[in-house]
This record gives sequence, C-alpha cells and structure tokens, in this order.
Amino acid sequence: MALEMTWEGVFPAVTTQFNEDLSVDLSGTQKVIDALINDGVHGLVMMGTCGENNSLEPDEKVQILEAAREVAGTRAPLFVGVSEMTTPRAVAFAKQAAKSGADALMVLPAMVYVPKPNELVAHFRAISQATDLPIIIYNNPTSYRVNVELDVLAELEDCKTIVGLKESSSDTRRYTDVPNRFGDRFLMMAGLDDVAFEGLTLGAKGWISGLTSAFPQESVALVESLARGDIDTALRIYRWFMPLLHLDAAHDLVQSIKLAEQVMGRGSERVRSPRLLLEGARRKQVIDMVEAAAASCPKLS
Repeated sequence: MALEMTWEGVFPAVTTQFNEDLSVDLSGTQKVIDALINDGVHGLVMMGTCGENNSLEPDEKVQILEAAREVAGTRAPLFVGVSEMTTPRAVAFAKQAAKSGADALMVLPAMVYVPKPNELVAHFRAISQATDLPIIIYNNPTSYRVNVELDVLAELEDCKTIVGLKESSSDTRRYTDVPNRFGDRFLMMAGLDDVAFEGLTLGAKGWISGLTSAFPQESVALVESLARGDIDTALRIYRWFMPLLHLDAAHDLVQSIKLAEQVMGRGSERVRSPRLLLEGARRKQVIDMVEAAAASCPKLS
C-alpha cells in the first residue's frame, strides 16, 4: 500500500550506485537510502536526474525501485522518476512503478523530442490516466528544453492525479505566478538547489534536492528552520551551503553530486556513460569545495 504523501520537508534526489563494472549496485544504493533516512530526510526521489534514469535498463529500474521500497519500508515515501523516450513507455513504467512500491511519480516530458504544448499536455494526461498515484510534473527547461507554461497547466487542471510541480527553473516568479492563476490547485516543490530558499519562502511545500545527498543533516536543518520561522538560522545554513548548491545548476551536476557523496563517505562517484568521471581542474575544484564545506559546517541545534 502506498504511503500517504505529506510533501513537506527535504526529498533528496537519490543517486544510483554502480559496481566497478558499472552494473547496478543494489546493496550500495540501499546503504545510501538507509543513511539518508537515518539522517532525517522526509522522503526520497528515486531515478530522477541524479539517479541517472535514462542510463538504466527497464528491468534495472524495477530492481532499484523494489530495493528502495525494501529498505525504506514505511519510514519514508518514495517518489519515482518517469523519464522515457515515448509516451507508451512512460505509461508502462508508471503502471509498473505503482506495482513495485512507488508512493508518487515525478513525470518528465518525453526525452529527446522537444514537444509542442499540445503534445506536452497529451503526454502528461496519458500518464495521469494510467495510474492512481499522485504525480508531480518535473519542470526543468534548462536541461530538457521545454518549459511547462501556465497554459499547459491550465489544460491539465482536470487531471486529478496531477497534484503539482517540481520547479527546477531559476525563475522564482513561477512560485507566485502559478498560485496567482490556479490558487492551491498545484502544489510546488523547490527543485533547483541554489534557489531553494527563495522557493520555500515563496510557498513551495518541500525541497527536492541534489546536494542533500552529501549534506543531509544541514539540508534538513535549513528546511526545519524555515518551517519554524527562524529565518536567521536558515540563511546562515543557506549561505554556507550556496557554493555547493550552485553545482546543482551545472550540466555535470550528477558527477559533481556523486563526487561530493564520495568525499563525504556516503557513496561512489561512478557514473554510466555518456557521463564520465570528473577530471583535472574541475574534479579538484569540486573536491576542494566539498572539503571546505565539511570543514566549516554550521553548528546545528
């Protein structure tokens, strides 16, 4: 039975761990999940961008989801990314995800092809009609070359399973424009790390985060500070965190976040092609940034 989604809090975009031969490391992925839950996160996002969804085979996705459910149990709800080349494949995976333990879906536009608005609406509507699980639409115009405009959302208002957006554009006006037009019809989740504070203070319910995978306790403290109205503490954490949070807006975010995890002893930097491990000056830069952050962590109450 799916867990009830509360939406508030920090939901790390969990990385998929790989063995030396780049086969999926299910036990390693479970260790990452268990550690994040123990550090207080409020839910987990499996197989999003950081989970390298599009580098996984269909059977691997099912194995990862089932392994995640096994270790998370009833301790944390699971979002699962739906990121496929075609609408029928997305529909099929959405149905399978419901059977394999997902509590909610995070649905992306179809990959590679850049859709027109009516095609985007048709894609999201087909997935919505295929499942009873709650859905958030993943809006990331920088990475996926399409913006989920307000007129698209208007066409989806009648889709009861579509409950909100993961907002990964840097346009913080969206946190006001969406509720101004639709009221409370679509909840919003902050989805770009280096404008997360802004999103949360402008009404986002929760934070789907990349760098939480390396610094979960600090991420939880930031969100909980905001929830109790302690802006000073939240700002202190956010300003400390910001150099690393900028990594989430870079095209090599997956490699950077996994390297940060490795530096912090929380996972492996291994990635599947077409991604390659960071090298040279960029690798040193990320390591230096993570080590500097670790050496200057704010005191948490």
